[in-house]
Amino acid sequence: MTAGAPIRLMTWNIHRAIGPDGTYDLDRVAAVIGRHRPDVIALQEVDTRGILELEARPLAVLARSFGPHAVEARTIVAPDGHYGHAVLSRWPLVDAETVELTVRDYEPRSAILCTAETPGGALGIATVHLGLAPGERRLQAGRVLAALAARARPSVLMGDFNDWLGVGVVRRRLAAALGAPTALATFPARLPLFSLDRLYCPAPLRILRSWTDRTAAGASDHLPVIADVGFAAEGGERPPPAAS
Repeated sequence: MTAGAPIRLMTWNIHRAIGPDGTYDLDRVAAVIGRHRPDVIALQEVDTRGILELEARPLAVLARSFGPHAVEARTIVAPDGHYGHAVLSRWPLVDAETVELTVRDYEPRSAILCTAETPGGALGIATVHLGLAPGERRLQAGRVLAALAARARPSVLMGDFNDWLGVGVVRRRLAAALGAPTALATFPARLPLFSLDRLYCPAPLRILRSWTDRTAAGASDHLPVIADVGFAAEGGERPPPAAS
């Protein structure tokens, strides 16, 4: 990439678009995303099971509004749909691959790696939803770092890392390779205590600023992380909205 306007990234575990009232409401999710106008979005817990109409499925609905380019990882496939995570982008996504992260008998997991063709050049994107067990996450982090090392360019890594232990082994290992992450409390959304959702941005890019949005607690059990990414000398032309 070359120096230019900052790129706005967002990562959010949307909890299947089910809010604290137990109601499925994709409009609430879309409203939060629209408030921040991200260029690239990583979404976890995208679930189409039980939604038979293809045009009404979450990825199709959100892609129409926030990014026509999409890559998804279907970690659970059922007769009536599938569950997993996805990347949406306003720019084309190329070189996409999924990396298997499933460990033994734990829930199926995978990483998405791709490249966003931004106006300033190619930006590597990687997104994950790591497992619940500490040993599982350690193995998964190693696989993700190995996959990133094989790519042709540095990649931003974002997602739900399920890392409850503060500055634990996984967080230290990822930070050593990719730089310090965002440190925003995102879970549980109503009273956020843990920074499960993070974004890592390796040199020569930098996280210019990052924030969350407390209003998202009405749409999911996680809060999103939003960040403007660019070179250290770049300014921020798009301030966070006042509601965040």
